Amino acid sequence: MTARDAMTSLERVLTTLGHSEPDRVPFFLLNNLHGAKEMGLEPREYFRDPDLVARGQLGLREKYRDDCLYSFFYAAIEMYPWGGEVNYSPDGPPTAAEPVIHRRNIPSLEVPDVESNPDLRRVLDATESMKKGIGDEAPIIGVVMSPFSLPVMQMGFAEYLSLIYEYPEEFWSLMRVNREFCVRWANAQLKAGATAICYFDPVSSPTIIPEELYGKTGLAIGKSTLGRIEGPTATHLASGIALPIMPRLPETGTAAVGVGDSEDLRSLKASSLGRISLLGNLNGIKMVNWDHRQAEEAVVEAIDAAAAGGGFILSDNHGELPLQVPEDAMMAISEAVHEHGRYGIAPGEGKDG
Repeated sequence: MTARDAMTSLERVLTTLGHSEPDRVPFFLLNNLHGAKEMGLEPREYFRDPDLVARGQLGLREKYRDDCLYSFFYAAIEMYPWGGEVNYSPDGPPTAAEPVIHRRNIPSLEVPDVESNPDLRRVLDATESMKKGIGDEAPIIGVVMSPFSLPVMQMGFAEYLSLIYEYPEEFWSLMRVNREFCVRWANAQLKAGATAICYFDPVSSPTIIPEELYGKTGLAIGKSTLGRIEGPTATHLASGIALPIMPRLPETGTAAVGVGDSEDLRSLKASSLGRISLLGNLNGIKMVNWDHRQAEEAVVEAIDAAAAGGGFILSDNHGELPLQVPEDAMMAISEAVHEHGRYGIAPGEGKDG
């Protein structure tokens, strides 16, 4: 074993989350769709079989030597338990179909059962298979939509924003039901073998709602939800800005925050230092056209800005790599991290040796 890889991926991630420097910068390639591409399958066929998904994730990690398995299928899968449908695309993630919740039916909503839902069951089965395959070598990252952000799919954006601003009673009623669903869904994934839960909460970003409103809604909901999840969590704002609310995010108990590339990574690191770790912030859209040099430069720049002292995991800015990101770009990212990601060297100077 070289000095570079003296730790397992799990040890490396836990060390950086503890705000210490591991053997090298950990990195996540959150390529939930790329297992299908590797197997020559469309997403509909791939996600139908949990064994395929598990094999896909294990194969991708072996190929790119990153530091996690990603048991996330797609965000819209959470619509099935509520009676919703999903639209499939051959070249992108499945998306939610028509809204299924409206203001007038909120009082009659009941929390869907997680364990018995066949669509969610596939995620749990895939997670169990990944755990058998990886053991404690690398973390398995499960995903839930936050109670505050899930209604964008449940209701549609316009009706949901109206609910937030004009109908507080119905809004909080929906949050109570969604919170219970989120907690049960997260804990079921942890029970199945997930190491940690990524809590997707883009609506909490000041990109979408004012900072003052976040304190009354997304922050309060995060506190009451994450405290009941029986494992570590990371909050992801899915490309939304984070800096204005960075001082308050640790109040939720989350260990890390996924940050976008529209903000200065050095400023984000300074604001989060010692209080919350950063996950990000390579631009997944730009990555589609990166050559080897551009990938290497982006990796070195991010490491230089945020890696020192730990508390940083290199990843993309959105939490889901587009299917169009080519193999060469992901391989270049991997090679750049393994070459330049050791601590105690100037960025760009690391070489195998």
